[in-house]
Amino acid sequence: MPIYEYRCSSCGHELEALQKISDAPLQECPACEKTTLNKLISAAGFRLKGAGWYETDFKTGKKKNLAEKAKAESKPKTGGCGSGGCGAC
Repeated sequence: MPIYEYRCSSCGHELEALQKISDAPLQECPACEKTTLNKLISAAGFRLKGAGWYETDFKTGKKKNLAEKAKAESKPKTGGCGSGGCGAC
């Protein structure tokens, strides 16, 4: 999701907003509450979330440490079902 920058032409307040590309631009300034907020042209900023990115899917061998560490931390540490601790697994 892109991060957009805005500046109010009335009071000069600046802010960043995490929005979908399909979302309408913000218009009302949270500082002065006037509808004079303008989207700025700036370098693209975005956040990568979920699986399907280089770190989780395309690294090999020892380079794949972050994805494997996250998987290991999410596994249950008790002998519950799914961990091999019961006879059903």
